[in-house]
Amino acid sequence: MPINAMLTIRQIESADIPALFQVRTVTDENRLTMEELAALGINEQSVAEKLQGTFKGWLCEDKGAVVGFAMGDRSTGEMWVIAVLPSHILRGIGGALLEKVDGWLFSEGCQELWLTTDIDPSLRAYSFYIKHGWEDWKIEDGMRYMRKRKGGR
Repeated sequence: MPINAMLTIRQIESADIPALFQVRTVTDENRLTMEELAALGINEQSVAEKLQGTFKGWLCEDKGAVVGFAMGDRSTGEMWVIAVLPSHILRGIGGALLEKVDGWLFSEGCQELWLTTDIDPSLRAYSFYIKHGWEDWKIEDGMRYMRKRKGGR
């Protein structure tokens, strides 16, 4: 699905996984190193296993290079990750990716989606999620939980 002449969104394939980590480790908000991701149990093998299970995701390419991606888990309704390169922020990529994952999760029978983000509401991520129909749910263990219900509030 082209966003414009140079940007394309498509489903993530296993061969894309290394490029996802290149994007994830250079985001400007909630940046995690490969070591921090590994400590959370997130590595190329675990992502490949998730994609063969209940997870699905989409990525955005700019002239063939991955510039953003998002993934969700249909078994829990979790919007698991969304990441866009700082050079590609504010170009509609994040919203388009979020829409793909939200739509897929709802189509898989999820009635309520959820995600975690930083508790700081001044970060761009918070207003991004609010703009896209997510609402505050709770703050727990130093994380903000947000949710989105099928058909709105």
